[in-house]
Amino acid sequence: MKYSMVFSVALLAMALSACEKATVVTPASTVVAVPGPAGATGATGSTGSTGSTGYTGATGATGATGATGDKGNTGSMGTTGATGSTGDTGATGQRGRTGDTVVVVPAPQR
Repeated sequence: MKYSMVFSVALLAMALSACEKATVVTPASTVVAVPGPAGATGATGSTGSTGSTGYTGATGATGATGATGDKGNTGSMGTTGATGSTGDTGATGQRGRTGDTVVVVPAPQR
């Protein structure tokens, strides 16, 4: 057991030493230009032309029909009408004659 441990460590050391080592690449230095003082302000530009008028939009859809209103209150009671005029007096019947008697019999109900 003692030799197998030593053998394993030696094999591991050789395996790791055989690996390719990464090459370090250093980037080239870049020259950065430093700006100088600001120059004088330029002249104001001319005003641009007016844009064209846009198109007229389409007519909107017709709205929905409104709800039916509430029922109104009952009107007040009218005044009582005037009494009618009295009718003419009927003709006097013939003297000494009797009239015919008419009997009305209602139809039987079903």
